[in-house]
Amino acid sequence: MSTAALLARARLLNRDLAPGEPLAEIVVRPLAAAVAESEEGPEPEVTETGSPADRLWELAKDATRLRARPGAPDGLIEATAALQHLACLFAEDADSMTARIAELAGIQGDLETRIDVAVDGPYLVTNATKITNWLGEPIQTFPQMALCRCGQSAVKPLCDGSHARVGFKGEKDPARVPDRQDSYEGVQVTVLDNRGICAHSGFCTDRLPTVFRVAEEPFVAPSGGRADEILRAVRACPSGALGHAVDGRTAPAPRRESAIEVSKDGPYRVTGGIPLDGDASREHYSLCRCGQSRNKPICSGMHWHVGFTDPPLSEEPTLFEWAGGLPALTRMTRIFYEKYVPHDDLLGPLFARMSPDHPQRVAAWLAETFGGPKLYTEQYGGYDHMVAEHAGKALTEQWRSRWAQLISRAADDAGLPTDPEFRAAFAAYVEWGSRIAVENSQPGATPPPHMPVPQWWWVCEARPGSRVSALAPPVERTEVQIPASDEAVGFADHIKPLFREMDRRSMSFAFDLWSHEDVVRHADAILARLRKGSMPCDGAWPAEHVDLFARWIAEGTSP
Repeated sequence: MSTAALLARARLLNRDLAPGEPLAEIVVRPLAAAVAESEEGPEPEVTETGSPADRLWELAKDATRLRARPGAPDGLIEATAALQHLACLFAEDADSMTARIAELAGIQGDLETRIDVAVDGPYLVTNATKITNWLGEPIQTFPQMALCRCGQSAVKPLCDGSHARVGFKGEKDPARVPDRQDSYEGVQVTVLDNRGICAHSGFCTDRLPTVFRVAEEPFVAPSGGRADEILRAVRACPSGALGHAVDGRTAPAPRRESAIEVSKDGPYRVTGGIPLDGDASREHYSLCRCGQSRNKPICSGMHWHVGFTDPPLSEEPTLFEWAGGLPALTRMTRIFYEKYVPHDDLLGPLFARMSPDHPQRVAAWLAETFGGPKLYTEQYGGYDHMVAEHAGKALTEQWRSRWAQLISRAADDAGLPTDPEFRAAFAAYVEWGSRIAVENSQPGATPPPHMPVPQWWWVCEARPGSRVSALAPPVERTEVQIPASDEAVGFADHIKPLFREMDRRSMSFAFDLWSHEDVVRHADAILARLRKGSMPCDGAWPAEHVDLFARWIAEGTSP
């Protein structure tokens, strides 16, 4: 099978698969570019039998076989990524999809895990098995993937061919910050900094501003913090810009599992030494995702300046989402067990022999409890394992109280949200969960077996934005049109505009103020509260608005 023959089959399938030529931009275009670069002859005449779905699967396998050969061109690799994705989506069920992914992985199994940067095109990710979103939730991977680099794809993080349509260019900006390592010697540790590869994620300046100083020179003041705090900030740097040396010797970067994080509104954060264009010298680095970096493919922080954004949180975020997901919870537990526990007279001896991955285990438990993925159940054994971890330890109230006190400090240090609604829910779970742990740990305790991991939620459904903050600027009401006396009052035109977004959020625990059906169902109760002035909570409506609502009810609650 040649690339030209593959292209001919792709063109034929593109006509037969569905209206709109779905393969044109993501398969046919890059294959045509690959054929044009090669010395292959013209496309052969082909005929195909079978259903389009079956032909797609065969095409994906043949493309993968070609891609697995040494020296495969970028266009072939990009098209293979799209074909693998589509063929797996066409699988009959989840088991069939898993089987297809395994078969494709077997075909290209001899290829190393790596990221290649296509010229003016996407990141070509080969044999990566762990890609997560900014919350730490897994993203479905395929043996060959093409990740968006231009920032314009409608199916981020996957490429949809937009780079070709918008004329994306991948060259570096001559005016970029120089790639140069500066050294800042301190009393305890020397900080190394390369502004040329900094992604400006703010992890250092936000968490240790006495050392990493915004708008001050020199940027690094290495004697402004403790050595352990500096080392924690250096390890947290996602771009690789920061390093450290002790006694004149540069410390190696931590070795972590190979993974790619699609950060929120920012770059791809790569860890584990995944080679970039064959260069395996970096343990971690940040790749531009907005298409505007001055140091492509490395992120230069331009996403901040161009306003690159991902879709917002859901209207009713879970505690897991609001906290910042697994990365934020892991950051908190690592600070807790690295900074507070070792120096505490009560907790230090208790945790002296904990496993090295204990902070990750606690973070996974909290993630699942707060509404995130079932990481603790899938990776560590779920509820039964947690109960077994505490069984017979005879934990005391003093230990529990200290644990609750210090985990709250770690939450502050880790930058978890400080709004009253989140902290009320967080504190409630810490108190509840730690007291259950003490109970289950007593000699002779018989906790109920095989229970699910508990699910925690907002206290009394009090979510962020459901109340008016005393510090918030006043919200102006949308001008409401009062219909004439001979004009019918309608929900969409006259009643819905009476309710602001903040009013809707504040009542979302009970019903939707922008839903005609919900408001009709609760109309009398709403009117009673409007007349009393207890709704909305930041001040009574003008009398003419209350009268308009009452008139709408009297006229039959028209849509």
